[in-house]
Amino acid sequence: MRQSTRMRVIASGCGILRRVALAAVLACLSACIGPRYVRPSAPLAQAYKESSAPAYRGAAPGTWQPAHPADDRLKGAWWRMFKEPELDALEQQLGINNQNIAEYFQDFMAARAQIREAAASYFPTLSISPAYTRSREPSALAGLQAAGGSGVAGAGGTGSSGAGASTVSTVSIVSLPLDVSWEPDLWGRVRDEVREYRYAAQVSAADLQNERLTEQADLAEYYFELRGQDALQDLYNRTVAADRQALQLTQGLYQSGLDTEQDVAQARVALANAEAAAVGIAVNRAVYEHAIATLIGRSASSFSMPVRDLSTPVPAIPVGVPSELLQRRPDVAAAERTMAQANALIGVETTAFFPTLDLTGSTGFESTAFSTLVSAPTWFWSLGASASEAIFEGGLRRATLAQYRALFEADVAAYRQTVLTAAQQVEDEIASLRILSAQSARQDIAVQAAQQYYDIALGLYQTGVDPYLDVLTAQTTLLADQQTALSDRVSELMAAVELIQALGGGWDTSQLPAAAAVDSAAAARQLAPASSSVTLTGQ
Repeated sequence: MRQSTRMRVIASGCGILRRVALAAVLACLSACIGPRYVRPSAPLAQAYKESSAPAYRGAAPGTWQPAHPADDRLKGAWWRMFKEPELDALEQQLGINNQNIAEYFQDFMAARAQIREAAASYFPTLSISPAYTRSREPSALAGLQAAGGSGVAGAGGTGSSGAGASTVSTVSIVSLPLDVSWEPDLWGRVRDEVREYRYAAQVSAADLQNERLTEQADLAEYYFELRGQDALQDLYNRTVAADRQALQLTQGLYQSGLDTEQDVAQARVALANAEAAAVGIAVNRAVYEHAIATLIGRSASSFSMPVRDLSTPVPAIPVGVPSELLQRRPDVAAAERTMAQANALIGVETTAFFPTLDLTGSTGFESTAFSTLVSAPTWFWSLGASASEAIFEGGLRRATLAQYRALFEADVAAYRQTVLTAAQQVEDEIASLRILSAQSARQDIAVQAAQQYYDIALGLYQTGVDPYLDVLTAQTTLLADQQTALSDRVSELMAAVELIQALGGGWDTSQLPAAAAVDSAAAARQLAPASSSVTLTGQ
């Protein structure tokens, strides 16, 4: 007896060891099926060519140069570098009311929901289907007719008798079944699907940040364009005032016999042209004002901005080194997370080569009356398991796996191209800002010379030495130089904004929610527009 007991204990222990070993093997296989993701290398230089010291050798005083030290990183509210309180207020309204940002945020919320959809497959599915049926079932009973006929009633039914009559059974059945089904994640398919959707949500979060940066940069550019139009309007208003004084002077000299009718006509033409140009400037200003209204979520019909001159200096901008773009550009982060998502898809498809196991169970109560439904005699149950594996499918799984691997390699190429494009944009904007700054400095010298030329020509005309045509020529030259100088200033500010945008606008990947926490309420609050009207559902 003791030996038999000992054998049963040993057999039981061996069974436990086998189950533990099988679980360990399955866990190991599940962990090793999907490919391990490693971020590919990116082709980047050690430093920006356009920000190197030789590029600024011999630059004129006042020419723009990158900020030093370079480790003075851009901050999130990068527009404050321009020291424009009005722009700061507009950017804050954009962060609250911009509808494009709100749309991208809801896309992110939808991506988070997909994580929970995929994770639901970890758990069994329970379903309950209560039912009630009542049926009438007549049947001929010849034996009863031979015995003189008698009525027989079924459960819960009624009966009838007589020659040629049949029994009638009315049956009621009440059932309360509970069904359970579950497919264990033996090979990590569900795990890889959850990973895929987590990475997809990170892509959506990076896209949201990229859209936010784009909208912020657009607003800053429209703002400086509008202020440029204000400065241009002021320039033409002053030109119109000068032309009106010149016409009055010419008319007075003509009446005194010191000037000709031709000079008066020329002065009148110059005034009319300046007035027409001054009126036309309002078109561009209105367009920029309407664009700003749309960006901050306001109706263009109810929004206006006061007229102000353009006096914003171009700030020194820290550019850092090219390798920082991998951490600072949201579009680069989105491309990198897209590769991780594609890698997880390969793992999902790899599990298709392994069999699936389905566990099913059912339990509940079934009775002919509600009063006896929940009782031991009416309880039933069943358990089952089934496995399935494709024996022949014509190479479908291998073809699908090859497709996902090719898509991953395509995402690798797209990632590297995004990195190259990011570095190119930074180099472009550094060069643009440096060259435009040098051009603007020289253009200011040209404006000073043109102003001196105009003053001399006007003085000679007033003393009767030179004709009015010389004044007109000098005035045209001065106006053209002033317009060019103003255009250069606006272009400098635009290049500064675009350089900041190319550098990532102060964002970095530490602000991207981690994959394990991307579906958390904290991540949603972190990325939500700063508006109380946003409802963080499904947290």
